[in-house]
Amino acid sequence: MNKVMVTAAVVLLNGCVAVQHQGAAVEAELAPEKTLTASEIIANAADSDWRTVDANNVLKITLPTGAAYIELNPQLAPLHVENIKKLAREGFYQGTNVYRFVEGFVAQGGDSSASKAIKTASKSVPAEFYLTTPEPLAITEVAADGYAAVTGFLNGFAVAQNSAHTQTWQVHCNGVFAMARNNDINSGGTEFFVTLGHAPRYLDKNISVFGRVLAGMEHFNRLQRTSSPGEAFNPITDMQVLADIHAVDTTMFKVMKTNSLPFKQLIKARKNRTAAWFVHSAHYIDVCAMAIPTQRVN
Repeated sequence: MNKVMVTAAVVLLNGCVAVQHQGAAVEAELAPEKTLTASEIIANAADSDWRTVDANNVLKITLPTGAAYIELNPQLAPLHVENIKKLAREGFYQGTNVYRFVEGFVAQGGDSSASKAIKTASKSVPAEFYLTTPEPLAITEVAADGYAAVTGFLNGFAVAQNSAHTQTWQVHCNGVFAMARNNDINSGGTEFFVTLGHAPRYLDKNISVFGRVLAGMEHFNRLQRTSSPGEAFNPITDMQVLADIHAVDTTMFKVMKTNSLPFKQLIKARKNRTAAWFVHSAHYIDVCAMAIPTQRVN
């Protein structure tokens, strides 16, 4: 009987495994790990990866072309959140207007005359430029940048921190909701603004930021730039707490949890664009370019 020599070798070459057995080569491709696109990550996220926004922390601002919805941020600015809800509930913003519009910067609204009576709220609120915690506060980190030692996300808001992670503040990305003030840092209380376009990050830690636009940003962008004789300039019909008007507005929002695995995968995907259209990927993303997936439920 002829002696049969059997040799087996495994060679890894160009992503394939070549198996030599009894003189015959059998190739088995190694399946590369599939890289999901941002849209695939969002589509595949489980229900548990989303949170329903508390309607008690949503403001509805009715503008000439439609309503904008703002999620408030009580963790970082509880005094401002409490005060603006009081102002909304007493009807303070009825008949006021968005009286200042700076292209690519801010739209500012409230009582431009500074004379409207306040019933239950406060005219000014102590500054809440950042939250100080005795222990480091964990966030979903993105990267350091020229404005902060750490940037990232906390409970659905873009934030920054000091190097010790003991100071945390919401950063000025497009669509943030903040309180205007004069030179006195504690003078803000009624005059809000929404940022437009490229983020004015140099305002960080100089202003109390306490929310972001969930939906309706287009209505701020469509505001009149200048007033016309005989016409109300960017009137605010009303500002309401969404939970208070559930009988007439059942709008709900879901936001992807920013500490979830899909959101972390989303950061990676947006840092490294793999779609065929891209010929270059920066392998980097700044905190304001990282959109937070938000769904309007109804």
